[in-house]
Amino acid sequence: MVLGNDVRTFLATPLVAAIIGPILFVILFRTMRRQSVAALAMVVVFASVSWLLFRVSDDVRTTGRWLIESHKYKAEILAQPDSANGELKHAEWDGWGFAGAGDTIVYLVFDPNDSLAAAARSRSAGKYKGIPCEVPQVRRLENRWYTVLFYTDTDWKHCS
Repeated sequence: MVLGNDVRTFLATPLVAAIIGPILFVILFRTMRRQSVAALAMVVVFASVSWLLFRVSDDVRTTGRWLIESHKYKAEILAQPDSANGELKHAEWDGWGFAGAGDTIVYLVFDPNDSLAAAARSRSAGKYKGIPCEVPQVRRLENRWYTVLFYTDTDWKHCS
């Protein structure tokens, strides 16, 4: 979850749930008489936590990755020369895609004036100063540091 979106994670999550779920149900039925309330609560907690992790996995992964690797990305981006055309300093942060479906890229962006703060608060798509394309989402990681999601088959140099 922390280091990237890939097919293995996508396939492993339902596989792990498919293995653990029946085990929990077997435990539930074997202990129904003695500890039925505790066993039922265990199944409910497992299902709730699984659903919650599925819903927030992208946020958890992004936050964890930023905590672990931010120093590396900050050094890489801050070492870049200033752009002559006013574009913000950036580096590829994340990406995913599938044959025939296209590639989607998320960039880590350094905004020295924090001008993307309003875009992150509004959570709306738009064209923002310093970013060459219209983007569907800007998320704030910390002051002056943002992730910017580009539309599928669009990247920093190729706006469609």
